[in-house]
Amino acid sequence: MTISIETLTGLRHEFHRFPELGFQETQTKRKIAKFLRAKGLEVVEGVGVVGILRSGAGKKTIGLRADMDALPIQETSKHSYSSTHPGVMHACGHDGHMTMLLGAAEELAHSLDFDGTVIFIFQPNEENGLGAKAMLDEGLLSKFPISNIFAVHNLPGIETGHLMTRKGLICSSESLFEIRLKGQGGHASMPHVGRDTISVGSEIIQSLQNIISNGARNVLPGTSLIKG
Repeated sequence: MTISIETLTGLRHEFHRFPELGFQETQTKRKIAKFLRAKGLEVVEGVGVVGILRSGAGKKTIGLRADMDALPIQETSKHSYSSTHPGVMHACGHDGHMTMLLGAAEELAHSLDFDGTVIFIFQPNEENGLGAKAMLDEGLLSKFPISNIFAVHNLPGIETGHLMTRKGLICSSESLFEIRLKGQGGHASMPHVGRDTISVGSEIIQSLQNIISNGARNVLPGTSLIKG
């Protein structure tokens, strides 16, 4: 490998030190674009960053993708590379994902041991589920006829040097929804007059948490909570 582990570690620490929230990844995007251009890749900057690397005369195009955004979490660790941005932290591994993809870009740019085109996709705002659609709306797939897109997610606890995969679905998708409770204030001496949203909210949370564990009592006979 042309890029050293020490260099990759330094890249990851740099990303971790300066995390940015979704759609605010200004400095992160700038660092990524600069790195890719230095390795000879064509770079397109939009809501995300796209690097293009061509080799040979092959017509096939594949995509390799990583996410860039951090989480609104205060880091409490005391590492030399801990977050310098109060209330923002790479707590989901996106610093590592970006580093791995940049390492892959440098390795492939050095060897050019393929026939076709590789599109390196650096996506913003993964945590809120908005970045992928933003890049699609910007024309990612119409500009680049990608046949397959590959990504990897780190998983602490897996033995170093090992990858885990399977046929079919691996990760669950998310659906965002909002529950609004309307209450009515009252005096502690007359609780029956008010409507206590804290009590109702607690009941809802408890019920939602028990859907899976109490699944046999919550679904009709012959149905399943988990399909596939």
